[in-house]
Amino acid sequence: MKVSYINDDFFSRLETLALNLRADLAGFFGGKHLVKTYGQTVEFADYREYMLGDDIRRIDWNLYSRFEKFFIKQFTDERQMHVQIFLDCSASMAKPNPAKAAYAIGIASALGYLAVHNTDKLSYKLINGGTAEDPFGMIVGKNTFFKSVRNLENAEFFGESDLYSAIVGCNNVGSNDGLTVIISDFFTDSDWKKAIDYLCYKKRQVLLIQVLTPEEIEPIYDGRVNLIDSESIDLMDDKNMKLRITRGLQQAYDQALTDFKAELRRYCNSREAEFVSVSTDKPIERMLFAELLKVGIME
Repeated sequence: MKVSYINDDFFSRLETLALNLRADLAGFFGGKHLVKTYGQTVEFADYREYMLGDDIRRIDWNLYSRFEKFFIKQFTDERQMHVQIFLDCSASMAKPNPAKAAYAIGIASALGYLAVHNTDKLSYKLINGGTAEDPFGMIVGKNTFFKSVRNLENAEFFGESDLYSAIVGCNNVGSNDGLTVIISDFFTDSDWKKAIDYLCYKKRQVLLIQVLTPEEIEPIYDGRVNLIDSESIDLMDDKNMKLRITRGLQQAYDQALTDFKAELRRYCNSREAEFVSVSTDKPIERMLFAELLKVGIME
């Protein structure tokens, strides 16, 4: 049975949330995100002395009558950001548990909805191999979003993913104009660190969301097992192996996973990026409210 998180009730529960993007991003005119520059909104921000060439209609004549100097009113500026969501569509995101892929699509849909709900631009990039497919183009407005998200549920998960090559190969990553989200389990041989570095070089705000199943977090295997790499097409691949699962091996796995998540978090912190790790047995809304509020992406 196909698992889906996408329905009207799901989106209605997100109405009170908003993406909290950095104030130093440039973005496009006409959005809802306050930035540090001054603009043309109706909300007053500050005064400065008149300079030759300034619009005389912005002179505050009440201040002139008090100080006999010309002062210009300055107003806050609001920008429209580009929210870009990279979804890892490798086989490990769907096998052996299809609910993992559905959960990742649910997160991508939720974040996308928050983007268009706040009049931001949105794009989805589906990563397979070393490329990132852009099936919907730039999404603006809820009508376009709902048409796109219905097709997003049909995304196919197969093979391996090269996060770095796929992200660097995108023609429209943008620069200093919004948020880039990477949704993956990060069980990859590709250099995810270089992918983060590239996005930071492009002055994007970066968020990594690691999606894991309960079985991946705490495996329940015991005795002799055959471990088959879900992304391998060759049964003779060195990644496939026969093991005898012992308590010591389970403890080693737990420590390795803990260390891996710590490395992801530490590297993101060093690049002023954000990282959260979530389990598919937790409601998506809980992840949005708890984890993303904690790191400051949500408000």
